Amino acid sequence: MTSPSVAAGELLRTVGVDIDPDLLVLALTHRSFAFENGGLPTNERLEFLGDSVLGLVATEKLYFDHPDLPEGELAKMRAASVSQRSLAEVAREIDLGAYVLLGKGESSSGGADKDSILCDAFEAVLGAVFVAHGIEVARQTVLRLVGPTLDRAAHSGKALDWKSSLQELCSERGLPQPV
Repeated sequence: MTSPSVAAGELLRTVGVDIDPDLLVLALTHRSFAFENGGLPTNERLEFLGDSVLGLVATEKLYFDHPDLPEGELAKMRAASVSQRSLAEVAREIDLGAYVLLGKGESSSGGADKDSILCDAFEAVLGAVFVAHGIEVARQTVLRLVGPTLDRAAHSGKALDWKSSLQELCSERGLPQPV
């Protein structure tokens, strides 16, 4: 079995930055693990911060890369790019689930592959990158890891926003709005 420090090193190489081991452990600590281990701090505050960093960087990239698109189209592209499902896919690409600290129940129910847990942990890691290195390194990290998703959103258009696409299709065909 790989030791935690070796595993953390592998994750950091994949993410492309160095983070203090204690900060990385915090970023990877799910509330189920924290609860089962005496109320340890969780990754939720770092997730909150990482979500904002991600939103800012994604918005900035889309804004400058697509100067002719209206706000509504940019918002759809951002929503598709930073959705739970999209971020969980990025987390899977870097095998983040293998590093998340989960409680026994969450672990036994496949928590390491749940979209919500992967997304939250990914955002927490981004928050840790921001805390450790500031906005410029966090921006580079987001663009390296999420940039391809942002680029795909630009080419996929509104099809990435399924709810709006369905509403628009119903409207175009004179059908009532779906419920």
